Amino acid sequence: MTPEDAATASAPTADRAEVAIIGAGPAGLAAAAEASRFSRNVVLIDAGSRVGGQYWRHRPEDALPGAAAPPWHHGWSAFTALREQLEEGIRTDRITHLPGTHVWGLDRLEIGGLSVRMASAQESAAEQQRIRTLHADAVVLAPGAYDRQLPVPGWTIPGVMAAGGIQAFAKTQGIVPGQRILLAGTGPFLLAAAATALHAGAEVVAVCESSDLLGWVPRGASAALVPSKAAEGAAFASLLARHRVPYLRRTVITEILGEQQVEAVRVARADTTGAARPGTERLIEDVDLVGLGWGFVPQSELLLQSGARTRLDVDGSLVGVVDGSQASTVPGLHLAGEITGVTGAVGAVAEGRIAGEAAAAHALGQSAAPDQAQRAARARHRIFARAMHRAHPAPGEWQSWLREDTTVCRCEDVPYGQIREARDELDLPDPRSLKGETRAGMGPCQGRICGFAMTCLAGATVDPEDAARQVSHRPLALPLTLGALMDDEQTVPDTETGPAEVVAQPLPSSQERA
Repeated sequence: MTPEDAATASAPTADRAEVAIIGAGPAGLAAAAEASRFSRNVVLIDAGSRVGGQYWRHRPEDALPGAAAPPWHHGWSAFTALREQLEEGIRTDRITHLPGTHVWGLDRLEIGGLSVRMASAQESAAEQQRIRTLHADAVVLAPGAYDRQLPVPGWTIPGVMAAGGIQAFAKTQGIVPGQRILLAGTGPFLLAAAATALHAGAEVVAVCESSDLLGWVPRGASAALVPSKAAEGAAFASLLARHRVPYLRRTVITEILGEQQVEAVRVARADTTGAARPGTERLIEDVDLVGLGWGFVPQSELLLQSGARTRLDVDGSLVGVVDGSQASTVPGLHLAGEITGVTGAVGAVAEGRIAGEAAAAHALGQSAAPDQAQRAARARHRIFARAMHRAHPAPGEWQSWLREDTTVCRCEDVPYGQIREARDELDLPDPRSLKGETRAGMGPCQGRICGFAMTCLAGATVDPEDAARQVSHRPLALPLTLGALMDDEQTVPDTETGPAEVVAQPLPSSQERA
């Protein structure tokens, strides 16, 4: 497909789109930029007030013309280029941007296309949440991911955050919420979070990496495919060395200590399974902030709602199955970024560009061949990501750190002992059964924080992908107020025709809309 094929596209309307893009991170921005080259009816939906997603989260002043790139950002020039393309698309009425808008439902329509159910963000409790529905010929789903967490004794003490939360705070506030920080978990992101904290003026007491990094030895060729990653890692290592930050390999947190605030951390050397080795524990004192991160979890709620086929990635994440054009098994639904597997921002941009063009082609009844350069970039970053996940796995024996009273589900305050008892003595082998008995995963976060831990705590007889689907399935992707649901005309029963759940008129063709 060429940009000239877009001549038959229609202008954007309030409730219809040729291409709807969910998420404005690296993948979503790239998809919007690419789709707008072919379609004049692209809608970009994002929960954030500013585009960039988690990776390019920034302060308002960072986006001013001539502003210097923030020291903690990589690929800032790529972001500014994509933002300029977005702004040009908005000026020319090819793109409609809906910031501060959450997508809580994604449904397939029997007549073709998809129904995107949205809700406005609430600035205050007094503000009425508004619901609207957008019908799209094609959708690019680029929802991103969030930090994977594993419970540790004391992780509910104030001063314990996700490593990504610490970095996000620094990106938006210019400071970190602590002075002496310890980061623990696994993966290169710990180095990025440590570098951000140092740039923000904090002191990093230590970085505790649970793996020994020997997993990179047989995968050197994979790492060499993306030399920018090696350069980025070297820059992080150099920064940590200048600040004399200890980088402790094969080291895990076994306990976080403190009364009203984090005060100290107990760490230990780990064996090859991740279990703490007896006699190696030591106390690191004078710590006021702990950042934990064990990789990332793709936001798969909308993917599961759509009924698209899924698989387990190398790191145990539930991701969508796509073809060479980033198309899922649902006609018109394309996936990009972490929802197909965590590969990093550059890989996400490549996937977004491929998905954006393919989605526009689908909407216009055209065919598209992915750009060879984007396909090559996607392939390189996927290979690198697989190597990274294998070199930095979540410790298999992390449960050995737990005590009976260690909280697993923070929302419902469910301890490990209660979950273990339900599993072993009541013979409840899967996360869904454990949830019903213990309430683990029933709280406000709906299992987003404890979900991965619950899949690990489930019985050995449970299929891992089925367990992952159980903790990821949510009928509503975010909480909605009853007032908003009552005001939504599509949920109000019609006395003559019955409930009008997801009822849509056939979408007019491109020629009819021209």
